Amino acid sequence: MLIPKRVKRRRQHKGRVRGTAQKGNVIAYGEYGLVSEECGWIKSNQIEAARIAMTRFIKRGGKVWIDIFPHKPITKKPAETRMGSGKGSVEYWVAVVKPGRVMFEMAGVAEDVAREAMRLAAHKLPVKCKFVKKETAVAEVAQAEGGEE
Repeated sequence: MLIPKRVKRRRQHKGRVRGTAQKGNVIAYGEYGLVSEECGWIKSNQIEAARIAMTRFIKRGGKVWIDIFPHKPITKKPAETRMGSGKGSVEYWVAVVKPGRVMFEMAGVAEDVAREAMRLAAHKLPVKCKFVKKETAVAEVAQAEGGEE
């Protein structure tokens, strides 16, 4: 599972997830991508489950990139513990995802194989996702930029 090697501070505030992704919203490495349609937290074990589902389906052909990393620690107090006495210890790590964020990328396989592999991966994730191709994603970004002028 993915966790940071070292962190400056062990515990973090919960924070709020608002708006759309400003970074990581274009396909940078592969030909196909899996894009989030809603915001949420994705645990490190969910990222790993999605990666395994994809690589198993493509039978280790092609290449898969993971574009999200769980930087945020989530704490939890033990069961049947009284209130007070500080914040709980870190239970797991999550990646904060906003709408439009490219989470996984793939190259070196046919489109129908990539689409099915991404569908299987999307079932492992707690957010709604959509499959995009590089040329369609570039066109959507260009259209959005052109619409703002």
